[in-house]
Amino acid sequence: MAIRRPTEETARLGEAIYERDIRAQVEVDHHGEYVAIDVSSGCWAVAEDLLAAASDLRSRDPDVVDVWSVRVGHRALRHFGGRPLSRAE
Repeated sequence: MAIRRPTEETARLGEAIYERDIRAQVEVDHHGEYVAIDVSSGCWAVAEDLLAAASDLRSRDPDVVDVWSVRVGHRALRHFGGRPLSRAE
């Protein structure tokens, strides 16, 4: 069984992988969708909802442990009330 990384390390690795390898591929066509990233392998999946992205990623590798998720074009995974927190703001 794999050992989980600390949350802060998973977040740091996930953000780095997203910025370096994924963002340019998804920003135009998948705005507002969710990306789930396996921070150990760099594999990722994109879907219209968070659960679908994570499920797709885990269907390819059921042993995935450390997954970081991000919403394409947004600074936050979710927002409550008001306006969405898009990166352009």
